[in-house]
Amino acid sequence: MSRTSLATRVAVASLLVALVASVVAALSATRVLGQQNREAARAALATEADALALALADHPAARWASVVDGLRAPLAEQGVDVVAIGPRGALTGPDAAVEAVRLAGVGSPADASRVVVVGRTARLVEARAAGAGGVALVQTYSPGLRGPAARAIWVGALIGLAGAAVAGAALSGVVSRPLRRVAAAAHRLREGRRDLRVPVEGPREVADVAVSVNELAASLERSEGRERAFLHSVSHELRTPLTAVRGYAESIADGVTTGEEARRAGATILAEAGRLDRLVGDLLDLARLGADDFHLDLADVDLAAVVDAAGQVWQGHGERSGVPVTVRSPERLVVRTDPGRVRQVIDVLADNALRVTPPGRPVVLELSTSADGATLEVRDAGPGLAPEDYPVAFERGVLHERYRAQRAGSSGIGLNLAAGLVTRLGGRISAHPAPEGGAAFRVDLPRTPAAGAQLSG
Repeated sequence: MSRTSLATRVAVASLLVALVASVVAALSATRVLGQQNREAARAALATEADALALALADHPAARWASVVDGLRAPLAEQGVDVVAIGPRGALTGPDAAVEAVRLAGVGSPADASRVVVVGRTARLVEARAAGAGGVALVQTYSPGLRGPAARAIWVGALIGLAGAAVAGAALSGVVSRPLRRVAAAAHRLREGRRDLRVPVEGPREVADVAVSVNELAASLERSEGRERAFLHSVSHELRTPLTAVRGYAESIADGVTTGEEARRAGATILAEAGRLDRLVGDLLDLARLGADDFHLDLADVDLAAVVDAAGQVWQGHGERSGVPVTVRSPERLVVRTDPGRVRQVIDVLADNALRVTPPGRPVVLELSTSADGATLEVRDAGPGLAPEDYPVAFERGVLHERYRAQRAGSSGIGLNLAAGLVTRLGGRISAHPAPEGGAAFRVDLPRTPAAGAQLSG
């Protein structure tokens, strides 16, 4: 569907406003000047009537007819008709002028000033008493404004209209030009460009749109960069165990590895397969977190029992790695949550802590009661994080990308998955330095999840 542009609309709107303003101003000026002209014409006619009345007063009544007849011709050249008024109200003069005097209500010698309409023609009537009789002057009057004054008014209105059209066109350009640039940049963004930025110019609202588009482009650039890094990381993590599985499987299939070596190769294949299974499981859970059908089995759970059970498993892992794992929890701490998802969070955080902690240094799993519910902390004595890394610790793949060379063995999605699970459970997760010297990850769970957390349960 074809639509008019903003520039056209602004220009047309400006032109219409200017047109209405010009017409109203011209009509008002014409009306005012017309009234002024009428008053001026009445004043001039009144002056002539006063002068004529004085002249007739100096002559006997018998000579009035000759005096009036002598004045008819020169006054007629000025568009003024003379009507003589007898002592008894008799009117003598041109028929149209006599009719105007009658309509003015002048039936006897008296002073009067009227405007009457005779046959759709306006006439000014100025009557004066003079001695025993009187006289009336009648002049045709055009209420409209004509001549040079009217032309000047309408020419001025047209000039103003033309100026408004030029100003409207300029204004439409000022408004629409930045918007066209923003629209062009948005089209480029849709096509995949992320390096474009729009000049911030024009009115404040238009400039705000440009700023928003620039921020969107920068955000998309960062997000897609992280997505690429994440995919690269995940592909690397998948390829490593797959390479081991394939290599050992080929050696067994070809008969190169036999006997005890085949048994050890099978154990390695099994371990790598488990690693692949955990990685794929994490990826699936991470994808499901954003879905409406993500399932939570909410129940009244003794978190102390959950933490103790997880602690026993991780204490065994710690013994094999030479890392002592300490578990601290109250005898009983009941909250309403999903025990399976809580255990998943504990496993992610404990695995992360055990992997970075050197032999002989501790890892601590501590559960305590808080005002709102329960607090679980997993602390380690590893190398910790830089101060600027704690706020971004749960963003997907950020820590993995920064520490990949120093701390191998992570898929880079565990902390992000843990943060998503805690949020779904209605809790909060945070990271800060640990008193043991490494990093501490704190999970605060409510005693009862809010309604929003239970929508998927």
